[in-house]
Amino acid sequence: MPSTRATSPEPLAGLRVIAFESRRQAELELLLARHGARVITAPALREVPIEANADAVEFVARLERGELDVVILLTGVGTRALVDAVRPRCPTDRLVELLRRVRIVARGPKPVAALRALDLVPDVRVPEPNTWRELLDTLDRELPVHGLRVAVQEYGKANPALLDGLAARGADVLRVPVYRWALPHDLAPLRAAIARLVARDAEVVVFTTAVQLDHLLRVAAESPGGADAVRSALRDDVVVASIGPTVAEALGEAGLPVDVTPVHPKLGWLANVIAEQAPALVAAKRARRTPR
Repeated sequence: MPSTRATSPEPLAGLRVIAFESRRQAELELLLARHGARVITAPALREVPIEANADAVEFVARLERGELDVVILLTGVGTRALVDAVRPRCPTDRLVELLRRVRIVARGPKPVAALRALDLVPDVRVPEPNTWRELLDTLDRELPVHGLRVAVQEYGKANPALLDGLAARGADVLRVPVYRWALPHDLAPLRAAIARLVARDAEVVVFTTAVQLDHLLRVAAESPGGADAVRSALRDDVVVASIGPTVAEALGEAGLPVDVTPVHPKLGWLANVIAEQAPALVAAKRARRTPR
């Protein structure tokens, strides 16, 4: 993990940082607070398992019939959720036995760790930054999928670019969504964060998944000022930090800038690069707003 290059022991002192992370909220808050930030937590989503998952049932049925050649696992959380989702129909030991019969592709270290807990090793590992582009490039080099039957474990929402890329390469694709994202039960922290953004009462925002942006704008649309006011703040007034290229790509597609992205998409690296780069970026944005 890189060390901060800032001269101050607390380079983020005095800066208000809005973090939309949910599952690892406390960890991210601690990492940023160590650099002196005043962290405003505003969880933007919650994970909701898809009950009676017909796609997961079909996935197991195809494994049993020998009708799958490749299984692509996109996330560690999704891999574990898939095991849980199919357990009533397919005990874990049996699922492991079935997975040994196919080629397994892991997108990055988290699904690799989830597989290790099952005593499984992926046949193909996708290198950083672990986007769909690296995944497809890796398959082209190591496991061409033309004519193969490929199951894709999805994480919250589909990735059309990945699915289209697999289909264009001649794969027969089975989508296996195992959980989806919903808004938090308590929207008060997110609404308060939106009010801060509209009032220009924060200096840095941190996105750790693309769904956070979707939910932020959805709730903002029903808040004073609307989604346009939040977009304006994100474009012009705050430093926008993204955990990695996948999230940065989603922000870019929404017409929003990304000011800070770590070399590796991990929370520790993210907190450190924010500490290194955000103070100067905040000062530059303030200078642009100051009348001459």
